[in-house]
Amino acid sequence: MNTDKLIHPEISEAIIGAAMKVLNTLKPGLDEKAYENALVIELRRRGHRVDQQKRFEVRYEDELVDILVPDMVIDDLVIADPKVVEAFNETHFAQMQGYLTITQLRLALLLNFKFADLRWKRIIR
Repeated sequence: MNTDKLIHPEISEAIIGAAMKVLNTLKPGLDEKAYENALVIELRRRGHRVDQQKRFEVRYEDELVDILVPDMVIDDLVIADPKVVEAFNETHFAQMQGYLTITQLRLALLLNFKFADLRWKRIIR
């Protein structure tokens, strides 16, 4: 794979590899939170710093209007969002773009644990 143009290719591969291990161990059929918690454990075991449910302020003209809470931020570089869905949709993509805008990060990974084979999508800002 040519990784010259990818954003954070090594950490992306590490996250996807950890997610594959989680799915192969737990199998499909669980709630998103089970996969999220297992992925946090696996990534930390692999030496990554994982902030689960980290809070980010959303401001409008210096006024706090909301708090954004992505499922996980890995190594202060990548947002990862485990899902259990038939397919990713435009709402998922828009949510990730919003997360990237507010956090000022450049890469988010949607991870789908619905099927026996992990499916993922890279979202970039």
